[in-house]
Order: sequence, then structure tokens, then C-alpha cells
Amino acid sequence: MPQPHEPTLADVARAAGVSLTTVSRVLNNRGYLSQATKDRVAAAIKELGYRPNQLARALHGKSTRTIGVIVPTVALPFFGELAAELEDALAVHDYRILVCNSMGRADREREYLDLLVSHRVDGIVSGAHNEDLSEYGAIRMPLVAVDRDLSPAIPNVRCANEEGGRAATGHLLERGARRPALLTSRAGAHNRREAGYRGAVGRAGVEPVVLTVDFHTPAPLRAAAVADRLDPVADRVDAVFATDDLSAAEVLEWARGRGLRVPEDFKVVGFDGTLAVRRALPGLTTVRQPIAAIAREAVASLVAQIEAAAAGEDPRAALERLVELPGELVVGRTT
Repeated sequence: MPQPHEPTLADVARAAGVSLTTVSRVLNNRGYLSQATKDRVAAAIKELGYRPNQLARALHGKSTRTIGVIVPTVALPFFGELAAELEDALAVHDYRILVCNSMGRADREREYLDLLVSHRVDGIVSGAHNEDLSEYGAIRMPLVAVDRDLSPAIPNVRCANEEGGRAATGHLLERGARRPALLTSRAGAHNRREAGYRGAVGRAGVEPVVLTVDFHTPAPLRAAAVADRLDPVADRVDAVFATDDLSAAEVLEWARGRGLRVPEDFKVVGFDGTLAVRRALPGLTTVRQPIAAIAREAVASLVAQIEAAAAGEDPRAALERLVELPGELVVGRTT
């Protein structure tokens, strides 16, 4: 018969005909136990569907084998693919993940940080886009950022964004664009894709045209926002490097709506190269991020920190603060 409540350690002991202490020793692999006893406990656990209380394990100083992952939302192709790759890479080390979607809100990210720390996850991977959250500076557990400068002390694993931006813009110029614009979420010194764009147009003697649509603009409003930025400069630009593929898709729709032929009249390059967008827009020229490799590097850094902390060492003492992996320019029909 099914249990009327979540099975407990006592239920397992009763079903296996052993003491609570014996069940605990089996779960923690401590002391000598006969194979027959281990088998009885394992059979009882399987029959009852018992799951160890991870929070209780944390309170007793044990690993929860759980990693928190904070992203803006897995509904966005890049972050959905990143979360899947992180989960796969962590599973190799016998870790599971808790995915937290901040939805672009700093208050929600703070709440998730508090939740993850209080539940004693073994580490955190943060790829959310909220800036200036001082809470990260107070966290002493293993922590890795993906494409985000949280702190000089926190490792950051990312695509070589400046190199990718330079390649994307250079490609537009090579294909005959005379005045390529940049469409990005936030302009400024922190935006390395913008730096690559500015470097490429500067070397070509072309004045930069930088347009911004905030990363957190709701999806139903993005098309209008992109049009509001492009319409005033339509007679001055003949190409766009968009710093993400979804924005590039909006630019393509804008161009079609204005009767511009792509790539004859107007050229477009995106950035990310996720599987979902490649399937939806197989002809888009884009800079493909090495998402699987980024995930593996982030996990390697996190696991190294966890192992150092377990050995009583400073978890971030010997780690690279910045790891950049090269992207790949994938040429399609939009250039």
C-alpha cells in the first residue's frame, strides 16, 4: 500500500528490519556492514521511494550534491541551452541543479540567492543580467559567473565577445556594407561585443551607429522598440550587427516590412547561434557561442572551488578570474 506520508528514515529501518543507525551508516557508507544488510536497506529505500532530506544533510555539514543556477529565463534560447549544458556537465560529477529564473528582476535574483544560500547548495552559477548586486560580494560559497562581471574575485567564463563582435562587423564590411549599425541591449565600456564593433568600424574609417533596446524589454514590445530605433537611421545604415540572435530576427522582420531585400539591400549578423534559432532561421549569419564548452569550463571551475573548500583551502585562490572561449562566425544567407 502507498505510504500516507513522505517516507522517513524510520520507515526504511522498519521495512528493512534494521536500526536507524544502520540505515544511516548505509546511506553515508560508514563502518563495516554485510552485503546482505546493504541489500535489505537498498530494497526498502526503493520500495518506499525514500529520498534523503538534503536540507538536513546540509545542516549536518554534508554536501547536498546540488548546484543553484540563476538565469534571466530559460525561455530565452541561449539560457535554456546553457542550463541544459550545465545540467549535463554537472551530472558527470554527480551534482543536480536548481534552476532559478530571475525574469530580469533584481529583487527576484536577491530572493533566489537567499534561497540557495539558506538551502546550502554546494555552489552557484550565475548568468542573470541584473547589475550591481552587492549580495554576491558577501557570498563565500563556490561561485562562477557566465558572461557576467560580478566581482574581480569571482571567476567569469564567457565567449570571447570582443573578438566575436569584431569578426561580425568585419564580415559585414567585407560583404560590402558601408555603414553597419550596432543593435545591443546596453551600450558602454562593459559591452565587449560593442567594443569589437567599434574597433572594426574605426579601422574602416566608418562612424559608429549604436542603437539600444533594453535586454528586459517584454517580447510583445520588442518589434516596436527595434523599429523605433531603426526607422530614424534607415537612410543612413545598410546593415546591422545585433548582439543576440533574437534581436537579429527582429531586424530581419523590420527590413522585410520596409521592402528591403536581404542581403542585397540590407545585411544582418546576429550572435549566439543556439540550436533553436538555427532551426527557426537556418539562413541567419551569426557568431555561434561555444555553449557546451562554456558550461564545461564553468563546472570545472565550480567543482575545483568545491574541492578546495572541502580541503579547508581558499576556493578561489588559484583559479583563473576570466576564461574566454572563441566563438565561430557562421555565414548564412543574411549577408
